[in-house]
Amino acid sequence: MFSGSIPALVTPFAADGTFDEAAYRSLIEWQIGEGSAALVPCGTTGEAATLTADEHFAIVAICVDQAAGRVPVIAGAGSNDTQVAAANVVRAREAGADAALMVPPYYNRPSQEGIFQHFARLAEQATLPIVLYNVPGRTVTDIQPATLIRLVTHFPEVFVAVKDASGAIARVSAHRAGCGPDFVQLSGNDDMALAFNAMGGTGCISVTANVAPRLCADFQAACQRGDYAAALALQDRLYPLHDALFTDASPGPVKYAMTRVRPGFPDGLRLPMTWPSEASRAAVDAALAHAGLAG
Repeated sequence: MFSGSIPALVTPFAADGTFDEAAYRSLIEWQIGEGSAALVPCGTTGEAATLTADEHFAIVAICVDQAAGRVPVIAGAGSNDTQVAAANVVRAREAGADAALMVPPYYNRPSQEGIFQHFARLAEQATLPIVLYNVPGRTVTDIQPATLIRLVTHFPEVFVAVKDASGAIARVSAHRAGCGPDFVQLSGNDDMALAFNAMGGTGCISVTANVAPRLCADFQAACQRGDYAAALALQDRLYPLHDALFTDASPGPVKYAMTRVRPGFPDGLRLPMTWPSEASRAAVDAALAHAGLAG
């Protein structure tokens, strides 16, 4: 259902913290023109945690409107409250999204049974396909392979894909064994996408694609056609950028990088996110130069 390079879009904020709709629409046009295969508004990189619910789904609707059916839109919609998460899926559908990206409950730290029951409740009320988003580094909770396989087995028409940011590459094979080779697996880690695709993944929901959409799209296309020599060359070109974008709290470094590759791009962040350190900015500058994206 989903494949290729899929940017987890940054949300442009002006210096006073207000959403810059014109900059967002321009970013979406650039992304589509550069070969991005789908779009993820209002995820972690989009600073969803600092958006009001009304802002959140208004931004999703703007993304859908600007994409105009040219690429799918996967709306960030997770919550640690099952009732809120279910309502978010409804609001994502009403905004026109093609699917919802859903993390397991964070902070609450439910058991694997609690994670299963959370998603089962969403499946019973589902109005959209759901992409499971496993990111233990942020949520603390971890959707173990047995739980994911159980969800996909019980609700195959709802849970259509996973964005896996666990860092456990072997899970690609475990998921293939339990869910079948047609279950969509997307890497949540740019730096691991080469190995992830080689093991059966079909793409990446990417931070780096905000900054280097064409290179990321070309990398994913090389993987999909089995040209791993070309993919490795692009991996080597992009790896320093993958690394540099996490040298300070994300999305600070990627927002700085956006100002380098798209002059005039808004540089606002909402607290508690702050502008990246001087060392982080220097790492981003060096990585952009290595990738041939800036001097």
